Amino acid sequence: MAAGPGNSSGPSGPPTALPDPGVAVWEWQDELGRWRPYGSGVCSFIEQSFQTLLMKGRRLSGTWPVNGSISLGQADASLAPYIIDIQSLTQFRQDTGTMRAVRRHIFQLDSAAGQGVVWEWQNDEGGWFPYEMNVCVYLEQAFTIGCPQVDLGSLGYNYAVNLVTLTQTNKTTGYQRGIRRRVDSPYPVATIIGPAHTGPTCSCQQCLLNSRSGPITTRYRHSMGNLPGSSAGIQGAGRTAGFGPSLPGFLPYNKPAMSGARSMPRLNAHSTGATLQSAAVGGPSPGNAVASKGVSVPKLPVNMTGHSKVSQALAGAASSPEEVVKKYLEELKAPPADEDCIICMEKLAVPSGYSDMCDCKTIKPESVGRLAKCGHAFHLLCLLAMYTSGNKDGSLQCPSCKAIYGEKTGTQPGGRMDVSKLADSLPGHEDCGSIQIAYYISKGIQGPEHPNPGLPYTARGFPRYCYLPDNAKGRKVLELLRVAWKRRLIFTVGTSSTTGESNTVVWNEIHHKTEMHSNASGHGYPDPNYLDNVLAELAAQGVTENCLAS
Repeated sequence: MAAGPGNSSGPSGPPTALPDPGVAVWEWQDELGRWRPYGSGVCSFIEQSFQTLLMKGRRLSGTWPVNGSISLGQADASLAPYIIDIQSLTQFRQDTGTMRAVRRHIFQLDSAAGQGVVWEWQNDEGGWFPYEMNVCVYLEQAFTIGCPQVDLGSLGYNYAVNLVTLTQTNKTTGYQRGIRRRVDSPYPVATIIGPAHTGPTCSCQQCLLNSRSGPITTRYRHSMGNLPGSSAGIQGAGRTAGFGPSLPGFLPYNKPAMSGARSMPRLNAHSTGATLQSAAVGGPSPGNAVASKGVSVPKLPVNMTGHSKVSQALAGAASSPEEVVKKYLEELKAPPADEDCIICMEKLAVPSGYSDMCDCKTIKPESVGRLAKCGHAFHLLCLLAMYTSGNKDGSLQCPSCKAIYGEKTGTQPGGRMDVSKLADSLPGHEDCGSIQIAYYISKGIQGPEHPNPGLPYTARGFPRYCYLPDNAKGRKVLELLRVAWKRRLIFTVGTSSTTGESNTVVWNEIHHKTEMHSNASGHGYPDPNYLDNVLAELAAQGVTENCLAS
């Protein structure tokens, strides 16, 4: 893993201090290949946690990269299912297994990031989306010197921006959108060189022609089967992403917060502005702060939910979350003395960081277990907290290696999957016919497993038609997609990343080809790597050839 731009720290050397401190901005990569900055408060928490891990790695081994993860639920309760793995620079969603690339950029103190300035564009439904921070810095520089109009072509965007009328114009179609300049808390000061990240390159022919870390704006990025550790299924239309003025980033369901780890600072999810910033960088803390290992941090309100009849039904044969956790772990009598629990970041030899957040009568705070297949060890209470923050379907996914225990199921609404054979061939598969899949889902009412139980959800664009080649590998993919459909893994209810509509049916990280005769949108043929990529995406959801034999 390379060092930051302009610095000489190599992959095996420890991090070094920056000669001139800047501000650190952490961003995640969406399904279109664009980078979305986390809010300044969340970035402050990530940066302090990151620097803590770097210093810990330097003390223990003097090498980089270091092992460690950062639970975003400690910074914002709505981000409870998310963990950032520092070594691979990926964001992992624990309840769905979704992985997204993450990067850290250093900007000057007097840049837009250092001043807390975020530029945003408005979608068709009136929601506001942040530009990546490189663009924000560029726009702010132009705005500061009074430049009336700028072209974003050099940054990979096919747009012209008018800073007088505050509009963005597509240079090809002439379509205009509103933009705005919003001032928030400054991003955190960075004093240590960290990892640089060049985004994962799409494997399709089109994206290879433009293989770089910047956004590809004329088509969707897709077939990204080379994310570290797994395949991150990409679907261009409608994913579970949401944005808001207070947190420009990936907003998951409002699950119960999985917060409670004591070795990392915890931020109050209801705080904003300077309060978040000062708490994250060790400044003056609010009145409800408590001391934790010498760091003054505010308490984060957490409600650990018990197991209702609904959650017991979702968990299949298991009668409680505690039984699910114990089912897959072998409890250790003597926990490893020098090994960390990557969920709470405490030593396994000391009680779980979630012991003060979970009132469990059957699992002791000091209980440690090892997962049977992969051998990774965790506090039992930490895995219990992770499990109860997710779908509670009776399965567990190792937060370290992503191995799945049990049968993973999703939250897809009811519907119908129809399959038919066509005589026409797909580009790149001229030696055979094709398979057409039609998905039918109607609007309805959200269940207890959805973001807003009891509220209606919409189902736009159904039936949705998808295509496979009618050859041996295509037919194998079809049978695995049948399994994924039965397990409710193809779709979910969330917020569309393309329209901004919430409470709607969206794709759920298994890539489908929705064009038959072209690849104009990036979701058609030819794509020589698609079948292998979708097999990897299905495997990441626990759907493999072994499922066909049973």
